[in-house]
Amino acid sequence: MSTGGWREEYLARAGVRRGRQVGLAGWAGRIVLFNHMVTEARPRTAGVFGAIADPTRRALLDLLRARELSAGELAARFPVSRPAISKHLRVLREAGLVRERRAAQLRYYSVDPAPLADVDRWLERYRVFWATRLHDLKRHVEDDPRRTWRSRDSRL
Repeated sequence: MSTGGWREEYLARAGVRRGRQVGLAGWAGRIVLFNHMVTEARPRTAGVFGAIADPTRRALLDLLRARELSAGELAARFPVSRPAISKHLRVLREAGLVRERRAAQLRYYSVDPAPLADVDRWLERYRVFWATRLHDLKRHVEDDPRRTWRSRDSRL
């Protein structure tokens, strides 16, 4: 047996290269590798970031920000099929960004802004970072003794 242990030898015999997998299971004579970072449940924020990554879903949120709309009203405003809009709405609903209300056969959607608060807290660090950087750039430009540009009024 190799010095790497039984798991490494098992993987080597199966022709699997060593990687960052954290689990190993046998299933019907096959090796099944799994990575807990992928297979375990993700934090709620991960779903929110995935949901707002798509421009169509962001546009849906923008429309719903003004008022509650039915699925048909939303679908009529986009050049894609109704089933495509339904899938986008499902992603937003599963991320907790929209609420669904049923009235007879209609489904009405409205924004639930609570999950966006987590995104806003995450973005706050970058707002501070960029505000500092822009302030430093402004100070550098204003203090540069080599600047050769003139104000707009001096062109007249």
